[in-house]
Amino acid sequence: MSLRARIGTPEVPDAGRESGHLVPVYRARLLEEIDLAEMSSLAAGERRTRLERVLGHIISREGPVLSTAERDRLIRRVVDEALGLGVLEPLLEDATVTEIMVNGPDQVFVERAGRVEAVPVRFASAEQLMQTIERIVSTVNRRVDESHPMVDARLPSGERVNVIIPPLALNGPTLTIRRFPRAYTLRELMALGTLDEQTLLLLSALVRAKFNLVVSGPTGSGKTTLLNALSGLIPEGERIITVEDAAELQLQQTHVIRLESRPSNVEGKGRITIRDLVRNSLRMRPDRIIVGEVRGGETLDMLQAMSTGHDGSLATVHANSAEDALLRLRTLASMSEVRIPYEALRDQIDSAVDCIVQLTRAADGARRITEVALLDGAGQGNGHRLVTVCRFDAEPLGPDRVVRGRFTHLPLPERAAQRLRLANEAVPPAFGVAAYPDGLTIREARQR
Repeated sequence: MSLRARIGTPEVPDAGRESGHLVPVYRARLLEEIDLAEMSSLAAGERRTRLERVLGHIISREGPVLSTAERDRLIRRVVDEALGLGVLEPLLEDATVTEIMVNGPDQVFVERAGRVEAVPVRFASAEQLMQTIERIVSTVNRRVDESHPMVDARLPSGERVNVIIPPLALNGPTLTIRRFPRAYTLRELMALGTLDEQTLLLLSALVRAKFNLVVSGPTGSGKTTLLNALSGLIPEGERIITVEDAAELQLQQTHVIRLESRPSNVEGKGRITIRDLVRNSLRMRPDRIIVGEVRGGETLDMLQAMSTGHDGSLATVHANSAEDALLRLRTLASMSEVRIPYEALRDQIDSAVDCIVQLTRAADGARRITEVALLDGAGQGNGHRLVTVCRFDAEPLGPDRVVRGRFTHLPLPERAAQRLRLANEAVPPAFGVAAYPDGLTIREARQR
């Protein structure tokens, strides 16, 4: 019996007929003809081309009469279902999309250039959406059902995925995919308005001089992107260990060890946390440690690493200002099972963290460095002494809703300037150095 007879399709379809209901039928027929496992050795492009060719023969031989546009659309959708994530595949191929948010089968939103917008993409049913979700989680040996309704996973191409399903999600199965961030250089970020030339020079000098930097900002502000750009300034030859919840950093240096945490398996065993990895990295003779994000007790281990010989380490934290970042670090470090007095924890942060770089996503969607603050060691024993050396002063929002403003540069503390000089790094001209009590700058004092 032909496929046309089995599905009861008329010989000549109505002009506006939607062929979407044929997708599962032809997907099953395609899988009867080809074993996808046997094609795994082929490159992705060659595998897709082969499937499209086979499916085209099947439709010509057995299928309904379709227009060229309908035929091409049907072939693409069937192959997307067979190889990837079905209706989401075109969004994953769109380089301008940075995040995909599926709020049930009838609502799909994407983020482009920092702005969230709805797209005309729909799943045929909640069952089809669940099939897509199950395909994702099965690739990482996870399961999603009523007993495990929340799952974090990562696609083979690197995108981070979060899934939550009913009864917890009242809108239906909910899927969030964060695209693997492109690796930008600081120069490219400067062209996008994230920072200016003088701030670029300062951050470059701080990284090369092995200051410990913490990148702070809210969700979606570009912390990982900036962290990746800063890591590109680390000199070749240093042993770098990266620790991440979901591997996103794309370091170009030769001597890089990448560590990624692991969730528990379906039996609830085998979990490896960020803290486990940070502790293990200390036994691996690192020159620098880069932690994608500190969010718990591993913060204390990271602070201890920063203050005991692993200078030049980098990390990110969720906070809304540089001052909030210090409070957040203190709170997270206190989540460790080690009980440390408040004053000791404060001094630990003072001795470990040298610089806070604060990022913000503006009302127009642009990600921008809004503050660079240095911790001056002179504050030890008396609380954190945070010295702002760069800030972005925004102008009132105009009718075009575009955020404009300028970067203001302020003098560096003398201790930080001295440390840059000892590392053979210059203080960028726009900053200068804070005056001594007698009114002399460090340069004038040295000349005397």
